[in-house]
Amino acid sequence: MIEILNVTKKFGDKVAVDNLSFNVVEGEILGFLGPNGAGKSTTMNIITGYLSATSGTAKIDGIDILENPIEAKRRIGFLPEIPPLYPEMTVKEYLGFVYELKECRFPKEQHLKEICDVVKIGDVYKRMIKNLSKGYRQRVGIAQALIGNPKVLIFDEPTIGLDPKQIIEIRNLIKMLGKEHTVILSTHILPEVQAVCDRIVVINKGKLVANEKTEDLILAVEGSRRLTAKIVGPEAEVLKMLKSTPGVRYAESIGKRDTDSISYIIESEDNVDVRKSLFFNLAKNNWPLIGLEGDELNLEDIFIRLIDKEKSDKKKRGAKKG
Repeated sequence: MIEILNVTKKFGDKVAVDNLSFNVVEGEILGFLGPNGAGKSTTMNIITGYLSATSGTAKIDGIDILENPIEAKRRIGFLPEIPPLYPEMTVKEYLGFVYELKECRFPKEQHLKEICDVVKIGDVYKRMIKNLSKGYRQRVGIAQALIGNPKVLIFDEPTIGLDPKQIIEIRNLIKMLGKEHTVILSTHILPEVQAVCDRIVVINKGKLVANEKTEDLILAVEGSRRLTAKIVGPEAEVLKMLKSTPGVRYAESIGKRDTDSISYIIESEDNVDVRKSLFFNLAKNNWPLIGLEGDELNLEDIFIRLIDKEKSDKKKRGAKKG
């Protein structure tokens, strides 16, 4: 559905996107990630036709965005980080304006009503946009992207600045939209990616760093895993069992925390999940496990590990050539 092939974008001597290639298949929700300045916004602006590439091609449903921009853009709905709203308009006036701007061919009233039902803004349809909460304004921004029923939806930081309840609502909405559309989601929030996306593309300094299924990427960079377990049982025996559990690199007791349980720190070997082995060993000894928490990687950790891995791979290639 989306094909990015050898795309490079230069601003003078600065290379913002460097020979970037990836595809997004129909019906997929793709997480598009990278640290600040990685080239994400530039890439999305190329995909949507706001910028032209210095070289390479971007195609939407097989249509080159530069050779046939009008037909390609008909297939795209775009929500930038700051929704393109007119605060002095009502929601009805604004969506009607976007409908005319896009030269939409669906029956107007029915089409806009269906969109309002999908994004749940029917109750504010006649209110002025400036009087809406940020969550509702974000929904109106998504509504304008849906006008014309485009095959591709591109969302840039759609949950930024929202409260926790609004974030969950927007994530659920994006997951629902992914059943009918191909979606690119650019975000800095790892739980958002894990909750919503089928696959992740990571770029850094304009170059592709990773292109993996979501679960495969997390496993690839996770390395060792650190767990905190609350266990009821004799401390010395429990600790001995933990240390002898296959895949456990390190274990220590950190003392009692509540009632009769004792807390332990457990660190696994690289890319090993010890939770099942831990559970079976505790059950065999009739030692109740009343709490288990993991130190989850955040997005910054993933960026650092991927970038460090990229540097390490380059050094290895250089050493082999030498």
